[in-house]
Amino acid sequence: MTTKEITMYGCDIDAFKKSVKDSFTYEVAGGAMIIAGLMSDAQELMALGDTETARQYLNRAKALVFDMMDPEIKTNPLSFLPERK
Repeated sequence: MTTKEITMYGCDIDAFKKSVKDSFTYEVAGGAMIIAGLMSDAQELMALGDTETARQYLNRAKALVFDMMDPEIKTNPLSFLPERK
């Protein structure tokens, strides 16, 4: 984890993406629900005056969106929709 990651995301972004992929919410509702949750949390943080953490949550959401849109990610890509098994 780099200083840049901590400043941008507040966490190790690769570990965060893995935790998303392994989550129950992702399994049943897909990546779109994870992103919506992050954006909702960011709104609440802004209402409480914590704009720095809100910014980091929005950056996490954007990182997930960009990964989901990237056709070059072949191994273990994230998806907007739940993965049907």
